[in-house]
Amino acid sequence: MSGFTYPHSIDNGAGERLTFLRLVPGLTGQRLEVENVVKPGEGPPMHTHHRQVEALTVVEGRIGYQRLGEAPQYAGPGETVVFKAGEAHKFWSAGDVDLRCTGYIEPADNVEYFLTALFESQRQHGGGRPGPLDAAYLVRRYRSEFSMAEIPALVQRLVFPILVLIGTILGTYRKYADAPEPIRR
Repeated sequence: MSGFTYPHSIDNGAGERLTFLRLVPGLTGQRLEVENVVKPGEGPPMHTHHRQVEALTVVEGRIGYQRLGEAPQYAGPGETVVFKAGEAHKFWSAGDVDLRCTGYIEPADNVEYFLTALFESQRQHGGGRPGPLDAAYLVRRYRSEFSMAEIPALVQRLVFPILVLIGTILGTYRKYADAPEPIRR
């Protein structure tokens, strides 16, 4: 059950705004309907939703997208791109105008919390990347649900636990006191 009021928007400070519209029943759990706006050349890094399907329908602009190990592809207004659960992917605004999409993520699980916290950290750290302590905490905590392919596995296995320990000692993670429990596979 979400603790959010709909609709609500998050902005990472780097050219991505995501609006969570509503939760509706889906075939595999709650479906989170979304709208996003992405500035030209911007978009999320290569990532994986281990349990969720993500679908984006282009309303305006041009989406560039890539699955891990494949060549980039493109879609325009009216076209839909679907990423299966477990499929590493990234997308970006491939045109010279903002990319506007509608879509969904199903099942919603903790994606709303995860992205809200990640975008907030990005914005607080100048819009580029999230703060290293936040990234380590969020990626480790929700590793059964999400992974970031652009962060080397060695860093995630060896460095992130050290960063989480440091963040815990410093009290950095008090802001995550309300963090929902990860969904286990």
